[in-house]
Amino acid sequence: MQTSTSPVTEPSAVTTEFLARRWKRFTLVLTLFALGTVIFLVLNIALGSVNIPIGDTVRVLLGGSGQEETAATIIRQIRLPRALGAVLGGAVLAVSGLLLQVFFRNPIVGPFILGISSGASFMVALVLLGSYVLGVTVVGTLTLSLASFIGALLVMAVVIAVASRVRDVITLLVIGLMTGYVASALSSFLIAFAQSENVHRFVIWTMGSFAGFRWDEVRLLAVAGAVLLTGSYLLAKPLNAFLLGEDYARSMGVNIRAFRYGIIFLACALAAVVTAFAGPVAFIGLAVPHLARLSLGTSDNRILIPASILAGAMITSLCDLLARLLFAPVELPVSATTALFGAPMVILFLLKGKTTI
Repeated sequence: MQTSTSPVTEPSAVTTEFLARRWKRFTLVLTLFALGTVIFLVLNIALGSVNIPIGDTVRVLLGGSGQEETAATIIRQIRLPRALGAVLGGAVLAVSGLLLQVFFRNPIVGPFILGISSGASFMVALVLLGSYVLGVTVVGTLTLSLASFIGALLVMAVVIAVASRVRDVITLLVIGLMTGYVASALSSFLIAFAQSENVHRFVIWTMGSFAGFRWDEVRLLAVAGAVLLTGSYLLAKPLNAFLLGEDYARSMGVNIRAFRYGIIFLACALAAVVTAFAGPVAFIGLAVPHLARLSLGTSDNRILIPASILAGAMITSLCDLLARLLFAPVELPVSATTALFGAPMVILFLLKGKTTI
């Protein structure tokens, strides 16, 4: 009897041990990402042109008051909205990139690959650079955010319309790229005929920044991000099935047509809502999903989506902190530091052959 039962019980014990180690790794990695997010959030609030003691910062964040009312005002009105904007923006961009990498089965696809960034930039250029024709001398931040969001949505509408006619994802990817090039060309035409001061402001916007985030923008980003991220997580199982091919996903009951529309809409909307408030922020959506995959050692999107949320928040907070501190009092565009982080990581993945989805 012993001989007959041991082959059955032994693999079961090995499987149980493997699953236990796997979940232990998942828990550890997610905890480290969450801890890193909190640490960089606090540092983003405490450090700057006016350094505020960590203890004082924590007391203000917990609802108390700092030793100086000025410090409390700086935290609540300036640094906390910006820090939360970076956390939310990074989380949203990372998931957008993850969705697109799974959908296109391409490890070097990012959230702006479908021309979303270019569409947003064109609308901002149209408002900012073309305003002198209408005699408008001052364009508010809210107007620029709204224009950016509309531009991103217009490109998204074009891509969704194309997706209804094109089944091949590579063709869809190329059409998205071409749409982005057209939008960039139109922006260049506007730059050629615009006033120099408006061109300067437009160029600054295209570099991306979480500076100037206000509480209204944080609330809008939080609400929109929560809805879109929840929708993304609800598609985790269909995403896992899609990894094994459209035929397999269809056999598992996935409505491929609705799934394609859903993924494109969510990925575009996630990128659009961040671009509207912070401008184009490069490499977070491209590099962070790879970091999550490598750290967890899995392609299960039920785990990767929460991991990408936390890793995106952590890395973007770090990059925003570096952008403010590296050459203080001069502040770098956040895309400069995200590129310095993201580009070497992607090159490393390519060289090591770890860019599989």
